[in-house]
Amino acid sequence: MPRYYQWLGGLAGFWLSTNVSAFTLPDWPPTLELDHILVQTSLLTRHFDPDPEHVNQQKLASIELHNPDRWLAGAAWFKNSFDQPTWYVYAGREFPLWQVAEEVNVRAKLTGGLLRGYKGEYRDKIPLNHFEIAPALLPSIGVQWGRVESDLIIFGTAGMMVTAGLRF
Repeated sequence: MPRYYQWLGGLAGFWLSTNVSAFTLPDWPPTLELDHILVQTSLLTRHFDPDPEHVNQQKLASIELHNPDRWLAGAAWFKNSFDQPTWYVYAGREFPLWQVAEEVNVRAKLTGGLLRGYKGEYRDKIPLNHFEIAPALLPSIGVQWGRVESDLIIFGTAGMMVTAGLRF
């Protein structure tokens, strides 16, 4: 097992043992009240098992709508690992981890949705992409400092991306 998986597993286990209450979900369904909008772009991408065909400049542009209960919905456009234009339409939730200072919060995020853009010879590079639309589940850990946010997103066993954005 790669060392980064052991580190992530240990971190998740520690957090779960100390913050189980963070998983308490509010009443269902989520309210349709807008709390803030997050606009993000990608800063850095790394593949865990680099391939000469991989592109590490994703040129991500995303927008997320957040409600007061930490639920979110969003859409992202980016160049996938094979330089193909790709869309990810998703919903998810944030989970508070720590408040480092009055203006600095560390949180986890989990989103799930549909991914479209892996086509042609690269169609089978992601699972369940039989019709060139595949389900995706993306965990991340991030920090918010005032209006600025940054996330480390893990995309399966393929790699990770660092993003940055602004809240409005």
